[in-house]
Amino acid sequence: MREFLKRHRGVHIWLLGVLALFGVYWYGISSPRAANAISAFTQKMKDGYARLWYLFPFSVVEWFYAAFILGVMAWLAVLFHRLRTRKGRRWDTAYGGVLGLVCLFLTTYGFYCVTWGVNYYADGFQEKSGVYAQPVTVEELERVTLYFTEKLAETAGQVARDENGVFAVPRDEIFAYSTHVYDNLSQEFPFLTRTDRVPKKMFFSRLFSAMNFTGFYSPYTGESNLNVDSPACLLPANIAHELAHQRGIASEQECNFLAVAAASSSEDPAYRYSGYLMGYIHLSNALYRADRSRWTELRGLLPETVAADLRYHSAYWAQFEGLTAKVSTAIYDNALKSYGQTAGIQSYGTVVDLLVAYY
Repeated sequence: MREFLKRHRGVHIWLLGVLALFGVYWYGISSPRAANAISAFTQKMKDGYARLWYLFPFSVVEWFYAAFILGVMAWLAVLFHRLRTRKGRRWDTAYGGVLGLVCLFLTTYGFYCVTWGVNYYADGFQEKSGVYAQPVTVEELERVTLYFTEKLAETAGQVARDENGVFAVPRDEIFAYSTHVYDNLSQEFPFLTRTDRVPKKMFFSRLFSAMNFTGFYSPYTGESNLNVDSPACLLPANIAHELAHQRGIASEQECNFLAVAAASSSEDPAYRYSGYLMGYIHLSNALYRADRSRWTELRGLLPETVAADLRYHSAYWAQFEGLTAKVSTAIYDNALKSYGQTAGIQSYGTVVDLLVAYY
């Protein structure tokens, strides 16, 4: 036994390190105070190493994922080769190889839990701002939806459009302004103040569209990554969403609210329009379920240019309504629930309560 432990000392030490990593996570979710402390520490840590990864003009984490997959495949190939060529100690070889692979996956998952999962248990936007989601009446929902409808009519003509009347602001211009999108909202909520970096454009954007992702924040590299294949009309608001995650806000519902509030209050016409459009989509979908006749009346007030953007947006995402999208949505739904987001993917719907409470 002593000889066995000695042969696998390295992987056993690794396993102890993994257990310590999860120990930090379990401490972090034990109380709001612990979560806030861990979250504040990891926020500084992520901001620190993000300075390195933002030196690269491309999304580094995408290639990390690709390297991880290739690395696991190589690990398995080497393990199978050793099992086939070694006549003795095959069980010993299998033990070390499999345990090492398990430690690799657990280290990756544990790092994510500590650097991001804890944030779900820390104070979010509602606790820090005092703006809380409240039950909404149909009348309140209609009134705020009307406000967004009017704002869309006001801003729709302020953005560039193509020959079909569809939003056509160049994506490079959208990314260039991204570092200023929170300038105005941060004056109202100072805890949102930070120095932003221009988010990364995803190389595998089409693949992420198939998985129903418009972007994601990576705690592994501290990067905000955006899907640049999906319709550009919501790209400014999606950027604001990912930059909300950069501020340590984990809740998807709160980040959607912040995306609308930040983009619609910015100085850039494309961001203002995109913010109102995202807010309108959430509000009108809720109004459609609550009172279809009121929804129909407000829908008729939209300019044709806005209707064109909505049709283009719906047509784009309709092509990805397949097995891949369903599986990725189910996985993400369960991931949210594992971090205490009991509504799962439905938590996106509660952004309506925040929008009505704020506006």
